[in-house]
Amino acid sequence: MEKTWRWFGPNDKITLEMLRQIGVEGIVTALHHIPNGEVWSLDEVNRMKDFIEAAGLRWSVVESLPVSESIKYGGEDRDQLIENYKESLRNLGKSGIRTVCYNFMPVLDWARTDLEYPNPDGTSNLYFNFGEFAYFDIHILHRKDAARDYDEVTLARVDELRKVMTPEGKKRLVDNIIVKTQGFVNGNISENDLDPVQKFRDLLALYDGIDAGKLRENMTYFLNAIMPVCREYDINMCVHPDDPPRPILGLPRIVTCDADIRAFLDAVPDPHNGLTFCAGSLSAGVHNDIPALARKYASRTHFVHARICNVLPNGDFKESTHLDQRLIDVVRTFERERPGVPMRVDHAPLMLGDEKMGYNAGYSFHGRMLALGMVSGIMATVHTENT
Repeated sequence: MEKTWRWFGPNDKITLEMLRQIGVEGIVTALHHIPNGEVWSLDEVNRMKDFIEAAGLRWSVVESLPVSESIKYGGEDRDQLIENYKESLRNLGKSGIRTVCYNFMPVLDWARTDLEYPNPDGTSNLYFNFGEFAYFDIHILHRKDAARDYDEVTLARVDELRKVMTPEGKKRLVDNIIVKTQGFVNGNISENDLDPVQKFRDLLALYDGIDAGKLRENMTYFLNAIMPVCREYDINMCVHPDDPPRPILGLPRIVTCDADIRAFLDAVPDPHNGLTFCAGSLSAGVHNDIPALARKYASRTHFVHARICNVLPNGDFKESTHLDQRLIDVVRTFERERPGVPMRVDHAPLMLGDEKMGYNAGYSFHGRMLALGMVSGIMATVHTENT
């Protein structure tokens, strides 16, 4: 697999020169300065590509070319937004960029409640506390009938949190769930929003009446519309699984499991319609057999996110070591069956001062460098197995 790294552009504190020194081969990035829904011009695309190539690297994957909310819920302007999307794809294709990662998650991209959960070795990880998430939903967001979506055990955890929650604790949850994990990647909420919770409520309201069936219908509409451009320029679209892989906040999620993956691949059977195999997102659901899914969908996978999660008995989950046996099996599958497919190590621990550097949530330098070394070692071992 091609060893790639998510890089957030020229203002990223992690420079391309640093990445070349640690063995990165390809860059995963986007034109984050262009608002969602606007066309990525050929000049802008080439400017970024030239910048990356001047550092001796290549622009391997676009992550992401964002799909506007109106396309997802089927707004009146979706056809114009799809035309803009197609024009951006054409310009990427003209520049020779062939892989585009995107997601079809309504409103909220990946969700975590704790961005620095302490580990026994002194590092810290991202963490999803199901009780805290339910507390946010019920007592901060005040979503109508939210309590119905949680079992008695989780509601008991929420009641205990009510007894000890402070204003600072509430602010932390708001920041972690809807601001710090979203705003740095063309998210719907930014740190400059004065009332992020109300803005978030307004976004949720756009999906009133949109169930999983309708969302799938809208995703199929979008994919059918863009496939002619993908065929013309040989661009592989690869959707990112939902994170966590379950309905949340009353919103449908449609890329959560084997049946969901099969459904969107069958709905648009063009080989340019494919999957970002994010082992981390899928493993946050105990219903998913990660090595089996990797084997089953290797041929339709165009991009790999090499990380893994452990789900605890109470439903919480946290990032696990990149030497987890399940991830080793995943790397073995793609290294054998999809040589050359781009792979990035994705989320990793904060360590060796990463927590002081102001990196984007989940995207440390030292932690990801260690993870890349681990995955590189797994890849080298697989090569020896094949000889």
